[in-house]
Amino acid sequence: MRSNIYKSPAYGVIPVPIEKIVPNTYNPNAVAPPEMRLLYDSIKEDGYTMPIVCYYSKKDDIYVIVDGFHRYRIMKEHKDIYERENGMLPVTVIDKSISNRMASTIRHNRARGSHDVDLMSNIIKELHEIGRSDAWIAKHMGMSKDEVLRLKQITGLAALFRDVKFGKAWIPVEETKEKEAKVEES
Repeated sequence: MRSNIYKSPAYGVIPVPIEKIVPNTYNPNAVAPPEMRLLYDSIKEDGYTMPIVCYYSKKDDIYVIVDGFHRYRIMKEHKDIYERENGMLPVTVIDKSISNRMASTIRHNRARGSHDVDLMSNIIKELHEIGRSDAWIAKHMGMSKDEVLRLKQITGLAALFRDVKFGKAWIPVEETKEKEAKVEES
């Protein structure tokens, strides 16, 4: 049997009291009420079949959600689920920097469904402000460079474009007309 150094977080699921779990501040994923009811029904009928993915903050002794916010909400909002589970959520822990946790959240979300565009553009803004390049953002969030550009445009912040080199292919209409008039005169 081959020895493997890497061990996926799913092999280390631990029960964590929900009071020690907090949402992250950047998740752009939204679930409509019908799907939340379906998620409640699923957890009520099948239990928690997937753990919540968290980052453990030793300093604050809390678990910050990377993926699984809506499963967390179900326990927070439904006393029957909380009591049945004894207030414990199954958690896997990843140890990554904030930018890599943001990227992980987006990858988990994009693999499943849709995003809130405004929240997504705010994540792009935050990653840019902490020094991540467009190429890094595109690679780690599964986006094309055009998607990153469009999300940056939504924020309307010139600072997001300060390092972008723009081509000179565009010429204002007035300059074009002046050049055409000069050509006609000669």
